[in-house]
Amino acid sequence: MDNKTKSSLRSDVKLKGNITEKEDIVIDAEVNGNINGEQVETYEYSNIKGNITSKNVLIGGKLKGDINADKVHIKKTANVEGLIKQKTLSIEEGSVLKIRTEIKK
Repeated sequence: MDNKTKSSLRSDVKLKGNITEKEDIVIDAEVNGNINGEQVETYEYSNIKGNITSKNVLIGGKLKGDINADKVHIKKTANVEGLIKQKTLSIEEGSVLKIRTEIKK
């Protein structure tokens, strides 16, 4: 059983400011600021303007900003614009991308 805590921001939330979460965070909201967390997952209706730093990132919504993570998975519902620094990257068919990528060592 997974004992990790997950914080979540639902689609009716609009947040201006940076988010730091020690564990996992799930976002389906509008965020104007940087996000840091152990795992960051965004859903289809999320709209983020800011950078994401995490070990594991799953993008399912709109992101205008950079990602710095060990693992990045871009879902088919994603629309991403920015620089992605990662060790591993997976992209589902159907996502909209305007990105540059760099491999982390």
